[in-house]
Amino acid sequence: MQNPFGNNNDNDQNPFNLNNLPLPPNYAKIVNDQGDLRIAKVGFSWTTLWFGPIPALFRGDYYNFILMIVLDLDYVLVAMFFGLNWLLEFPWPSIVFGFFYNMMYFKHLFNKGYHPADQRSRELLTRARYWKE
Repeated sequence: MQNPFGNNNDNDQNPFNLNNLPLPPNYAKIVNDQGDLRIAKVGFSWTTLWFGPIPALFRGDYYNFILMIVLDLDYVLVAMFFGLNWLLEFPWPSIVFGFFYNMMYFKHLFNKGYHPADQRSRELLTRARYWKE
């Protein structure tokens, strides 16, 4: 497989070897004790900005999906109750969750027993303050 990210592992002959999986520089791999691997972006979640809670549903992150739905509904109900309909013209909850969703996803998985799969992911997660040694 040709590596588009330029980290010198073009010669991978085993397509199922996930240790040499070419990843963009802002993606981290985490794994649990059963060997389940999750790969996700560190930083701003553009998919959450554009699609709201749907990326959480596709990731199987039901906890954060329900949390986002409830907080979005609370935002709408409070704005409508106080007659602040102008607040509904701009997607403020999506912007806020865009900044925090990837961190919430990683921290929820860390509470389920996941940990960084390699040193590069550990450094990336530590630098972003998602993981503490």
